[in-house]
Parts: sequence; C-alpha cells; structure tokens
Amino acid sequence: MLISVETSINKSIDRIWSAYTKPEEIVQWNFASDDWHTTKSTVDLRVGGTFSSRMEAKDGSFGFDFAGVYTNIIPKKLIEYNLGERKAKVEFIESNKSVMVKVTFDTETENSIEQQKSGWQAILDNFSKYVLSN
Repeated sequence: MLISVETSINKSIDRIWSAYTKPEEIVQWNFASDDWHTTKSTVDLRVGGTFSSRMEAKDGSFGFDFAGVYTNIIPKKLIEYNLGERKAKVEFIESNKSVMVKVTFDTETENSIEQQKSGWQAILDNFSKYVLSN
C-alpha cells in the first residue's frame, strides 16, 4: 500500500532542495517528535548512491538507521529511492511562490498505517518549519 504526505513551503526551490539533500541540514529537521533526533546523516546523491540517517531517542533508549539507495534523481524535481524491498519518492512541485514537497512511500508491516502516515507527516512538518526559519 502507498501512503503520501505533503507540505507547501513559501521558499525557493534552491533553498528547499539544499535543506532536503545536505547531511548538515538533514540532522536539523529529520525527527518526528522533540524527544527524537538525527545524530548523523550521509548522502551520496546520485543514482546508485546511498543515504543513511541515524535516528535516536534523545534518552538513548532506542535508535535505528533510516537508509536506502537512490534509484532516480531529477535535480530540484524528484528523488526516488529504495528502502530494502520498499520504495519511496519525493516530488518537488513548484507553483507561484511556493513549492509542494510530496513524499509517497510503500508501507511496512511493523507499524499501523496511521502511525506511519502521522510519523512521516511530522517529519515533513519539521522540515517545513526548519526551511521557513533558516
């Protein structure tokens, strides 16, 4: 099953692309709630390149690597990647003075559909807040 989440941001596509693809920026916004953070991020932004973000609870009780392989990149328009057997894509859709960032991903079986959707939306909301304030 596919799930999509999205946000519209009133910033330039250059600024949005940079914030979404640079490791030093990813660690600033890539978390679903204030008790989590991303401690490390790597990005090799090319087809066949890999990415990884280490996401951890701030109290140290749990952590995991969100990692995958890029399968398609159209700069400032589209990023597609595989998360093991699952696929995801991020679309950057420009209109007037804003950019819609839309993330579509295959669900996993460990968490409910609602948990997955709300978690990915929370991360995208944090992304939007970060871009708007920086």
